[in-house]
Amino acid sequence: MTIQEIRAFNRFYTNLIGALNYSKHLYTPYTLTESRLLYELAHTPRTDAAELRAELSLDAGYLSRMLTKFERDGLVERTPSEQDARRQRVTLTPQGRGTAALLDERSREAVGTLLDRVEPDQRPRLVEALRTARELLSAEASVEDGRGAPSRRDSPVLREPAPGDLGWIVQRHGAVYAAEYGWDTAFEGLVARIVADFAADHDERLERVWIAELDGRPVGSVMCVRDESPGTARLRLLLVEPEARGHGLGGRLIEAVVDFARDAGYREVVLWTNDVLAAARKLYIRAGFTLVAEEPHRSYGADLVGQDWRLPLVDRSAAGSLVKGKTE
Repeated sequence: MTIQEIRAFNRFYTNLIGALNYSKHLYTPYTLTESRLLYELAHTPRTDAAELRAELSLDAGYLSRMLTKFERDGLVERTPSEQDARRQRVTLTPQGRGTAALLDERSREAVGTLLDRVEPDQRPRLVEALRTARELLSAEASVEDGRGAPSRRDSPVLREPAPGDLGWIVQRHGAVYAAEYGWDTAFEGLVARIVADFAADHDERLERVWIAELDGRPVGSVMCVRDESPGTARLRLLLVEPEARGHGLGGRLIEAVVDFARDAGYREVVLWTNDVLAAARKLYIRAGFTLVAEEPHRSYGADLVGQDWRLPLVDRSAAGSLVKGKTE
């Protein structure tokens, strides 16, 4: 019953505020997502393209297309980040700030018109109901920070593994893939061997594991290890927990591997996956990977098609790399 009520409210409110026809509703040439991006650029210090992508849960290609449109309209400027030339710093032009302010004003007017339907003595009740829904569903954590104020829900972060995280990777791969694809314990055994090999012997300069964390708990993982082919890195064990999807974590984990591999001097990144993992394949394509081979097989109690993917990297080191000295 709770799910039905929430879905009914979503349909009611979406229709009420005109979200499905946002551009006509506010007389703007920009979509709801484009307007939200302008709002973020106008109201937050986060002007790094990668941070914007994570904040709004957008894929890199979609964000790039929006920024290109904004550039063409004279709303934004993109320059290399001073901290990292591989990243882009995005700033609003004076025209962009004017456009964002106009959209904000029209949005305020639209909400004001909506509130005119509510009697003044009922508005505090409406505000309290909205605040309660926001707090219960996502906005505030139940813990307090050191100053005694409620802390905001954490943004997803990528970090190095802590004690116990490698075991978590094995356990969650086994549980998630069994639940979503019906794979048996042979898959969990494979993951355990991969993790054990990494834990027993790895070169931190060339191999790494990332844990995605949300609200203080692990919700995803990925690994970069040396492949048997010299100069080649292999992406392994990409996972995002079902409840953590939609934050752009899968793309961020892949990006972390690619950036690390490039900086370490690898010439390419490869990976092996199966055709049933459609969502992961979309992420690999967005990151620039190309399917180079596929072959049917039966593993983990299922008939599958294994796929090999490859991403060539630009070698930024004219003097050679750690990989060359280590593997060739």
